Amino acid sequence: MGKLKAFEKVMFLINSLMAFLLLMSYILPYVPPKRFAFISVLSLGVPFLIIINILFVIYWLFKVKKQLLLSVLALAIGYIYLLSLYKFSASKHVDDQENISIMNYNVRLFNVFKWIDNDNIKQHISDFISEQNPDVLCIQEYRPDDEIILKDYFKYEQLSGDKVKNGQAIFTKFPIVNSGSIEFPNTSNNAIFVDIVKNKDTLRIYNVHLQSLGIDPTVEKLAQEDSENLVRRVGNTFKLQQEQTEQFLQHKNECPYQMLICGDFNNTAYSYVYKEVKGDLRDAFVRAGNGFGRTFDFKFFPVRIDFVLVDDGFDINAFKTYDVKYSDHYPVMAKVKLKQPKL
Repeated sequence: MGKLKAFEKVMFLINSLMAFLLLMSYILPYVPPKRFAFISVLSLGVPFLIIINILFVIYWLFKVKKQLLLSVLALAIGYIYLLSLYKFSASKHVDDQENISIMNYNVRLFNVFKWIDNDNIKQHISDFISEQNPDVLCIQEYRPDDEIILKDYFKYEQLSGDKVKNGQAIFTKFPIVNSGSIEFPNTSNNAIFVDIVKNKDTLRIYNVHLQSLGIDPTVEKLAQEDSENLVRRVGNTFKLQQEQTEQFLQHKNECPYQMLICGDFNNTAYSYVYKEVKGDLRDAFVRAGNGFGRTFDFKFFPVRIDFVLVDDGFDINAFKTYDVKYSDHYPVMAKVKLKQPKL
């Protein structure tokens, strides 16, 4: 193997830093942002840290150097994180009639402000949803629009705003027997819920939209951001997310029904708020997803901030992320089946 050359020493120094940061990130889900907002910001970069450590393993492997053990060890310690980043297909082939299909989609106000240079975005989204035909559809950044035609659905929406009414909505093919909104203070973000009846079972569906980061992910905009101000702003957002999560959990913990939680958490699966919201629920992507499962259009590395979480009363049979660019988010859909009660 031999001694390291000067360039290799520099590479190993960088490798050591990346491995250390990855190891540090493993404690982030247990660190409340209110106490350590600066450290919590690191959760956004965990996918990058995983990928860069994998690349270092490959680099040292080609060099036939024992230094590869550093990143191998760092990745092995947090192997569960790898499952949250990338999954080989685990979906099952089952009869769709036995499943409940749940789609989550942040539609970015149906492109009302022309972020995407395409006048047909509303129609594309409407056609896409109709084609996929989910039994339950949770939408964030929703706005009422007569051109969005979703037939055969019951609907609950909660809107705010003066010039552009917007908020969250849940569409379901099952009758809604109860509904409500958990209003987060001083923001347009909130969580809504419906109780639906399927056969003789009452189920709770939550649609959660935590505080937005307010970051433009384009290269040009990020280059203009002052790094210190950016970190401070994101840290403050994470504090708000923690407060919103605590408020949501009070409501969730009083729910008497089997539940599914959908939403745009504006944070990753490596964050404190994800861990708290998830609790004992199961992440449908981790159980039945495929690939990186990215749900947000970020140029540098895959980011998954939209989730479908399912309690133990359901079997998770399928999960898919759709590569359709009608928003800055990608739609996801899970297929689940109510377990038969044990005799």
